[in-house]
Amino acid sequence: MVTVRLLDPHDAERFKALRLLAVDNSPTSIWPTRQEEMARSIEEIAARIRPTTTQAVFGAFDGGALVGITGVRREPLCQVNHKATIWGVFVSPSYRGRGIAQTLLSAATVHASNEWETIQLMLCVNAENLPAKRLYASHGFQTFGLEPRAMKVGDRFYDEEHMCKQLV
Repeated sequence: MVTVRLLDPHDAERFKALRLLAVDNSPTSIWPTRQEEMARSIEEIAARIRPTTTQAVFGAFDGGALVGITGVRREPLCQVNHKATIWGVFVSPSYRGRGIAQTLLSAATVHASNEWETIQLMLCVNAENLPAKRLYASHGFQTFGLEPRAMKVGDRFYDEEHMCKQLV
């Protein structure tokens, strides 16, 4: 049975391993390259996943194995802290199709809404990533813009769709 919980600094090694799998599996959906992700120290990763008033990272676990992740962050500034950004949604390929990404998105949404009183969620997705776009649309996200050439992988550019979900 897969369970979802907030990650903490003790999960840094597992988070790094899953992020490397994400980069290898979905290089056009994850911003850092393998080299950039590898270069991050465990201390940097621990700080990145430590829950704070502006960031939270959720993990899906099958026993002790981390099989899915998503993060949510917000700015601390008063005029923009009503919204948060979902980032880094990834589920290990062997665990896809089980609703894990939906559960991770729900956990991040509840956290942002209840803990931070966020009323709007934002995210970006590769415009060619149809499964991810369907996932986000099924969770209530709507496209509001397109950033051309947002990401360059090798010699090819990819556009990103900007999506928004209003919580209230």
